[in-house]
Amino acid sequence: MPYAQPLWRQIKDDLRAKIRAGIYPPGSKLPSVRLLAEEYDTSHMTVRRALDSMIELDELIGRMGIGVFVAETTANR
Repeated sequence: MPYAQPLWRQIKDDLRAKIRAGIYPPGSKLPSVRLLAEEYDTSHMTVRRALDSMIELDELIGRMGIGVFVAETTANR
């Protein structure tokens, strides 16, 4: 039986694919956690975990009170 990835990892993989496809180009602001939670039909905490893991890897940049942005160097990955 294949192992199913946790939803937060699926969201992270999907966001990475959207960044590579140019849907979210470097420097662009991602939708709010609330909007992403609605889009993925999940909780805010699940989306936050996906975003936080990408921030730790320097793929995204979080700006307190402003939002989450795609890192400028992400395009080179």
